[in-house]
Amino acid sequence: MLFADRPTNQFNNTQIRMKKLLSAGLLLLLSFSSLMAQKDKRAEAILDAMSARYKALNSYQATFSYAAGSEAYKGDISVKGRMFRLKTAGQEVFTDGKVMSTYVKEANEVNVQDYDASASGDFNPTKIYSMYKKGFNYTYLREQKVGGRTVDVVELKPEKKNTQITSVQISVDRADKSVRSWLLTDKSGKKTSYTISKFVPNPNLPDSYFVFDKSKYPGVEVVDLR
Repeated sequence: MLFADRPTNQFNNTQIRMKKLLSAGLLLLLSFSSLMAQKDKRAEAILDAMSARYKALNSYQATFSYAAGSEAYKGDISVKGRMFRLKTAGQEVFTDGKVMSTYVKEANEVNVQDYDASASGDFNPTKIYSMYKKGFNYTYLREQKVGGRTVDVVELKPEKKNTQITSVQISVDRADKSVRSWLLTDKSGKKTSYTISKFVPNPNLPDSYFVFDKSKYPGVEVVDLR
């Protein structure tokens, strides 16, 4: 009986091994398919075209509105290489790529510190148009009409888990490859939208425009954190 049982046991063991191999192969196939879906070619082509448009500019300015829940504000952004100047409700940020100055209107105070581009997070204004190239998966969502124009909506999701921002939807104008809006969702489910109302390519901006000039802010208190 012992000898008679061996072929059966061997057959069962072979079946188990085959099932494990098939399961492993199926998991690998599913993982590969999932990866391909996360970086689909249509989304990549749209993002690449958008990125190329902005990289070709020496500088740009944009007026935008942003909303989070029931609150809505307006802002302005100017970018030139590594430098940017951002104005939002009651606050203005200047950086020449080396020093960052944050002016708070209500307190008439400016905080000055060394600028660290990596500390600005994934949404550094000087890198917003190329951030998708590293650390994100992306998929094409839909086509839609906005103000009589056709836009393509692409969704970016961080590859890392437990990030503050869980998704970014970017609407790209199909005709001129410009960005029309962003929709950010954080890990709590809160959504913040940004919509561009005016865009000026290649304005003539001197480097001094990106440096805080305290002479233009009478009585300002300077807090040097360097």
